[in-house]
Amino acid sequence: MKEYLSRSVEETREYARQFAAGLQPGDVVSLSGQLGAGKTEFMRGIAQVFNCDDQLTSPSFSIFNIYKGRLKKQPVKLQHFDLYRIETSLELEGLGFGEYVDGPAISVVEWGEKFPDELPGNTKKVFIEAVGENERRIVIDEL
Repeated sequence: MKEYLSRSVEETREYARQFAAGLQPGDVVSLSGQLGAGKTEFMRGIAQVFNCDDQLTSPSFSIFNIYKGRLKKQPVKLQHFDLYRIETSLELEGLGFGEYVDGPAISVVEWGEKFPDELPGNTKKVFIEAVGENERRIVIDEL
């Protein structure tokens, strides 16, 4: 487990870039934290590693977005889920969530802690919390 203290949006993105450098196709990441903690900013840092950051928007209303990127000239598909508005496992199943996270793309799931039984056992976990106006505590558990 690793813990960081970010003092800015750019530092949060930098920690995310460092983390994302080790991600591989098929990996699943759960991002947890209160509203406004910085989950989407962390996701922006991940997306930068895969050269798809200019497309990134929060999927709060669309539930999920899929981005096509590249890493070392190889295509990468990055799936970004936001489960904040999902209430039941049945709703999640209706979206085909299991098929998406079991596939070859890298999946990043905001609010994944709401449905721990729906995430693979090897899911990497990132917890972000505000500890000051501009400071964020970031805890990464890569198993």
